[in-house]
Amino acid sequence: MKVLVLGGVAAGTKVAAKLKREDQSAEVTIITKGEDISYAGCGLPYYLSHTIESRDSLIVNTPESFSALTGVKVLNNTEALSVNVESKEVKASDGQSYGYDKLVIATGARAIVPDIPGKDLKNVYTVRTVDDVLRLREFLETSGVKKAMVVGAGYIGLEVAENLNKMGIRPFVLERAPYILQPGFDEEMAEYIKDKLVEAGIPVVNNVTVTAIEGNEKVEKLITDKKAYKTDIVIFCAGIRANTEFLNDTGLKMDRGLIETDEYGMTNLEDIYAVGDCALVKNRVTGRMVYSPMGSTANIVGRIVAENISGHKKSYHGVLGTAVCKLAGFNVARTGLSEKQARDLGYDVISSLIVTNDKAHYYPDADSFVIKLVADKSDERLLGLQVIGKGAVDKVNDIGVTAISLKAKVSDLCDMDLSYAPPFSTAIHPFAVAINVLMNKMNGSYESMTPYEYMYGEAEGYTIIDTTQGASISGTRYVELTKVDGPVEGLEKDDKLLLVCDKGRKAYLLQNKLKSYGYTNTKVLEGGITFNGVEGE
Repeated sequence: MKVLVLGGVAAGTKVAAKLKREDQSAEVTIITKGEDISYAGCGLPYYLSHTIESRDSLIVNTPESFSALTGVKVLNNTEALSVNVESKEVKASDGQSYGYDKLVIATGARAIVPDIPGKDLKNVYTVRTVDDVLRLREFLETSGVKKAMVVGAGYIGLEVAENLNKMGIRPFVLERAPYILQPGFDEEMAEYIKDKLVEAGIPVVNNVTVTAIEGNEKVEKLITDKKAYKTDIVIFCAGIRANTEFLNDTGLKMDRGLIETDEYGMTNLEDIYAVGDCALVKNRVTGRMVYSPMGSTANIVGRIVAENISGHKKSYHGVLGTAVCKLAGFNVARTGLSEKQARDLGYDVISSLIVTNDKAHYYPDADSFVIKLVADKSDERLLGLQVIGKGAVDKVNDIGVTAISLKAKVSDLCDMDLSYAPPFSTAIHPFAVAINVLMNKMNGSYESMTPYEYMYGEAEGYTIIDTTQGASISGTRYVELTKVDGPVEGLEKDDKLLLVCDKGRKAYLLQNKLKSYGYTNTKVLEGGITFNGVEGE
């Protein structure tokens, strides 16, 4: 069996290596445009700041070492120009045509640089390949640049900004969308992350479109629809475009240049598979086709495609949009559906947001997690999770991944025997704390106002009751939780009261007390003043 793999980074090399392990007799050839194969694309931003020191550390395998290790033939610096579906041949830039029994398209994607005046000036960079970051780091270290404009506030853009900041270079991030890290994080979470970035010296401007770059041979000014910015360098991290134009006349079913695949990684054409950043995959929750240009997706699906080519019948269950990102002094992660996505899809949504300890409060370096959960009220199914904190957000997120993947109900998750020791967690795990709060909200024992609702004026008509440590909210009524042993003087039992503490827990305890004394219209502000900007009258 002759298998031709077009593309040799994450997806292509995974397919090829796994296929040879499954069937040593298979004749597997990779055709790839670049010099390098199997490089760590997700590690590129960290090369800039010397967190990853050497170029060699980014290269998982050279073409020679990969061939020696796996038995796969690698044709690098060779581009696939066209595919003849009838004759089962691929024409390549070396002038040769290569036949196949099975074809795997893993040509990936390239960085988008908008077609604007000045885009070809010196000092306009992207961060997509090893060569990109080699050139960029050399410029940063030899030019004396003090400020850099980063266009795009997705994961790569913010990781680049964080590493520039670590180098002593002031990054300034521009984003066309209303919020950062889209899609995936809900508005209030995205705004909280943005505020943390600003505190760390990484300003971000949303709702801005880059229209031109000006300069005499090299970059001097970045022009947007709002204002102009003086700068010596522009780094575009504004998305990617699939490398599939050469397939336009093949009959492959594509959506905006992305190849549609089924649960086995197959396209609509016989004996042709697609995987990685050029392909669409299924969302595990919704069943809809989505784009998941992640190294994890490329490797997981690549492995499954190889098994199917070798004669197995293995299906891919789908992605959840899982992501994790290290930013300036804190980490963020998410999985499943955001609240907005769930509402747009018609789910009967309920959400909760908490601020809770990430480990035993007395342990050195203890800090907090912000955890948001999204569920369907009608069947109690967990739909999504978002988490922010200095600690191991990936662990919290991965528990959510497991729960959502197994279609768990919220009530299934409250008493799991999760790991506990003071250096690692709290006695009731932070994930379980979030689940318990959501369950209390679902059964009505906890009545709250979400940060999103507060942001958009739901608190109008409510009297803010300050129960923070040390009466932190000026212009409001302060109530000390420990001194409430009956009705509170001056507060009527049917008054609309918004209870606000530091994180949310004390306000919940106060609500519980007030309810026992006949108060009927109280709400707790989720996340307290830690998450929300609360001002009195």
